[in-house]
Amino acid sequence: MPRQRQEAVSEPVMALWQSVPYFEGLDPQVIQELAQAAVRHACPAGHMIFTEGEPSTGLYLIEAGTVKISRFSREGREHILHLLNRGDTFNDVAALDGGPNPATATAFTDAVVWHLDRGSLRQAVDRHPALAWALIESMARRARYLLGLVEDLSMRNVRGRLARLLLEEASRHEADQVPRLLTQEEMASRLGTVREVVGRALRSLAAEGLIEFDRHRIVILDAAGLAREAEA
Repeated sequence: MPRQRQEAVSEPVMALWQSVPYFEGLDPQVIQELAQAAVRHACPAGHMIFTEGEPSTGLYLIEAGTVKISRFSREGREHILHLLNRGDTFNDVAALDGGPNPATATAFTDAVVWHLDRGSLRQAVDRHPALAWALIESMARRARYLLGLVEDLSMRNVRGRLARLLLEEASRHEADQVPRLLTQEEMASRLGTVREVVGRALRSLAAEGLIEFDRHRIVILDAAGLAREAEA
């Protein structure tokens, strides 16, 4: 995997690191130290960045593309936990506690990521206590996300979870359309079910006039109705 250590931090790289939500408010000197210690990697689509259970490889930041974070059952069934994009970090937990990677990270599209090893991160925290608080905030946000995921799996049926996923994807693309970047298999992996169940749920939402399909996208026809379905 091609990589390049950053000696002088350019303005675009500084802007990338400063775009991380929980780094807001940190002294620019702290951000510069993190960026200088990080290594840039170009990852082709499908490349496995790291696997669940391996020793921690540190903290990652996405510069471009999409990275998939997933876990696998003993039978090999995949459950997608996140699809992350520019400005998102991942593997925060393992970078902080030194334990094994809690999930598998794969380049969902061609991607560029920055890798900050745990030793460099720890040295920066020792020098800058404000960074420690920023990382604690990151962990709190992860915990809130996981609580929401547990709620979805335990309290919503597949139709409700699917409706919510479609609304979130449309919002992320700032449109009333969901590009067909996710296959039904990948949707199933994100929703904790199987492709056949997702297919039936999609057809039922379409039959009720909430969505429609064309070749490359899912179009939301009734966002309010879909929102009601998501909260049912």
